[in-house]
Amino acid sequence: MTSTSLKVIALILMLLDHIGQFIPGTPLWLHWLGRLSAPVFMFCMAWGFYYTHDRKRYLLRMYFFGVGMGMIDLISNNSIADPYAMMSNNIFVTLLLVAVIVWLIEIRKTDKSKGNKFIALFAGYQILTTMLCVLAGQFVPLTGMMSFVGAITGNLIFNEGSFIFVFLGVLIYFNRTDKKRLILAYGLFCLGFLALEWAVYPRFSALLYNNYQWMMIGALPLMLSYNGEKGQGLKYLFYIFYPVHIVILFFIGNLFF
Repeated sequence: MTSTSLKVIALILMLLDHIGQFIPGTPLWLHWLGRLSAPVFMFCMAWGFYYTHDRKRYLLRMYFFGVGMGMIDLISNNSIADPYAMMSNNIFVTLLLVAVIVWLIEIRKTDKSKGNKFIALFAGYQILTTMLCVLAGQFVPLTGMMSFVGAITGNLIFNEGSFIFVFLGVLIYFNRTDKKRLILAYGLFCLGFLALEWAVYPRFSALLYNNYQWMMIGALPLMLSYNGEKGQGLKYLFYIFYPVHIVILFFIGNLFF
């Protein structure tokens, strides 16, 4: 499949997952299917970041969409008293951080001294921004304030999926070209998630009804089906569809159910 085909499939799976998130009474299997979405988007982003001719522009676009989505989350969460499901969705920031870390690692491969300096600065920056996010959450009485500041600052902890999913994106990027390595790396990551979820609640039923993030292993066949071609592109489809459908579902779920 082309990159465009994979994005469209991931977009549909994401929509199903968000219907389950925001609309009361929807079946749990929507979330099961939704576990496949984020890894496929990360896989497509990995190839997109590799092929882009202007990485700075790519990062800036992801950053501004992340800040915009953070603002939408903040306004929406504070516009309704006690919402059925809070808007904490901002994959733009997660993908941004994946790209930044990938770039830092690649810089280190070509210039170890320069790369080490940049990585140290990035680590220090993350410590400072984490403190800022926590302080903002304590002193600004708005729901979701920490995530909003996390979007503005590009924080590794206060983003959708936190540092774990940023790590997953980096893992996918550096194993995307070798299918055997991708199977091994991604499979071990999912197995680790399964082990963690089992440790939290050691019952088979919990792996279906409570802790089912391990089901993202189902995204692997989709990633392996990639044929190396871009397809039609549809460059801004995801950027536009993502915030629009989340806002619509959020208000439908909270105002009409």
